[in-house]
Formats: sequence, structure tokens, C-alpha cells
Amino acid sequence: MTKDNLSQSSARQAVGPGKAGVDWRVVFAFPNPVNEYAARITAGLVVLLAVATLLTGSALGLLAVAIGFWLRVLFGPRISPLALLSVKVLAPRIGHAKLVAGPPKRFAQGIGAALSSAAVVLYFTGFQPAAWILLALLIVAASLEAFVGFCLGCAIFGILQRRGLIPAEVCEACENIALRRT
Repeated sequence: MTKDNLSQSSARQAVGPGKAGVDWRVVFAFPNPVNEYAARITAGLVVLLAVATLLTGSALGLLAVAIGFWLRVLFGPRISPLALLSVKVLAPRIGHAKLVAGPPKRFAQGIGAALSSAAVVLYFTGFQPAAWILLALLIVAASLEAFVGFCLGCAIFGILQRRGLIPAEVCEACENIALRRT
């Protein structure tokens, strides 16, 4: 067996018999639909963490906020401790799920990931006041989601989809809702 055949055989064994490779769509899957109550609870937990971070000036808290957003945007609720707590423990106590489209929620998590990452960069490059301003903006957006049920990132997603900047195929349910409202 040549070295190339050996490495190909090892790669096949690593992913299982009959599998050609890793299905990255599964690795980076995001639920669709999502439970609105779980999303709101996660937002509430983000508010608690972000407020504690703002009050203490903690760099570790700021990193935790950013890492949490990245875990949720990349992997959905499967790895994020806050999302797991929301989905597996807290939301089931509410009772029935209220299902909503997943893509706008993922988009909102992406905005949170970008803003919190920018806050981390600002913090570690000596611009702490600017970092805290971005964190405060995240607190406002997460508070709207948690306490009012208004997802700012989802609203931005809807605007971008109506303008054709996000294709209708990304969220057909969103497109149908938009058509019903007009």
C-alpha cells in the first residue's frame, strides 16, 4: 500500500465506512425553524452576561460574549453554553414552542458576532470606551429581543431580503411572510 493509499484509507476510516468526507453542511448546520422562546431566553442570558461585563470592565467577559455569538452563528445551539441552557433546560419549562424562521435568527447572531468581535479588537488595541459603546449597543439589541420580542437583526434581514440583497431561497418562509404583509 502506498503512502497516498494509506492516507486516503485513513481519511475514509476517520469519517466512517462508505463516507467520502465530512459533510460541512451538517457541521455548520443551524436549525430552521427555531423556537422563538429559546431565542429570547438566550438573548436574555446574553444581556445578563454583557451587563456584568460592562459593569466589571472584564476582558474575559467581553471575550465570552464574542465567543458565544460565534459558537451560535457557526453551530447553532449545539455548542454554545447559553443556547444549550436555553434550548435544553429553560425553554421547555415554558411549554409549547413558538416556531419562527431560522435564517433571520442566524443573521442576527452574525451581527452580534461582528459587533462583539469588533469590541474585543477595540478593547485590546487600547480603545476600551469604544468597545464598551459597542457592547452597550449589543445590550440594547439583545434586550429588544429578550424583553419585547423584537429581533433587530431579523428586521435588518427582512429589509435586505425585500431589497433583493438576500436571495428569497435563503428563507422562503420569510419571503412568504413579506408577501402576506404587503
